[in-house]
Order: sequence, then structure tokens, then C-alpha cells
Amino acid sequence: MLISDQIAELLDAMLSERDGILEIRRNEMAERLGCSPSQINYVIASRFSPERGYLTVSRRGGGGYIRIERKRFSDGRITLMHAVASIGSTLRAEDARVLIRNLVEGEIVSPEVGRVMAVALSDAECDGRGDRDAVRARRFKRMLIALSD
Repeated sequence: MLISDQIAELLDAMLSERDGILEIRRNEMAERLGCSPSQINYVIASRFSPERGYLTVSRRGGGGYIRIERKRFSDGRITLMHAVASIGSTLRAEDARVLIRNLVEGEIVSPEVGRVMAVALSDAECDGRGDRDAVRARRFKRMLIALSD
């Protein structure tokens, strides 16, 4: 298993133990895992991003820490609008799958709707229509807006 996978699994487990809010000291975490602090930063930036349902805050300096918070919304419409806002002009297939999984896990959409969305946003369905990542982003935004009405 790659060190980045180990870091991500550990952070995810710690988040689950602490009700979705975690504060860590990057240097201490790196020392514990036997990796460089920059690897911790990479994992947090790539796997604990807003698109994946996380808010991160970094404090530098002597007592610095990184705070990771799993976003939870009580109102489904707010979650859908947040998802729309988090999608830029392009959207990779992997990022779409993560967003759909978050919507299903948050019970914003049913597993059946999630599966239909995944098919409609797949590379196969977005290919041949221009830049497929741009097509996917526009299509997903329209789906989310339609669900929020």
C-alpha cells in the first residue's frame, strides 16, 4: 500500500472517531508515519478537498496545526447548491464519482439516482461531445440544480 493511501486511511479513521473534526500537527503525524510533512500536505490537499466534502484550515508557526472537518448539511438543497458551487468549468470523472458518493452517503440522493448520475457523467457518455470534462461539469451542474427545485 502506498504511503499516501496509508495517510488517507489513518486521517479518515481519525475523522470517524472524532465526529468528523480533526486537528493534527503535520510534523508529528509525519514522524509517526515515517514520511515527510509534504506528503501529509499532499494527501490533505488531494483527498480532503472541498469537492470531496471537507473543509481544511492550516495554521503555520510554532504551534501550527491542520484542521480537517467533514462538511455536514442538514438541508439537502444547501448541499446540492454547495456541490454546484464546488464544480468549476471542468470536472474529472473521478471527482464526479466522489461527489456522487458523498451525495448518496449523505442521503441527499438515493443510491439509484446516484447510479444513474454516474452513468450519465461517465467518460463513455461525455466523450465525442467536445471537451468531456467541460461537458461533464455542465451536465452535473444541471442535474444538481434540477434536483434542488
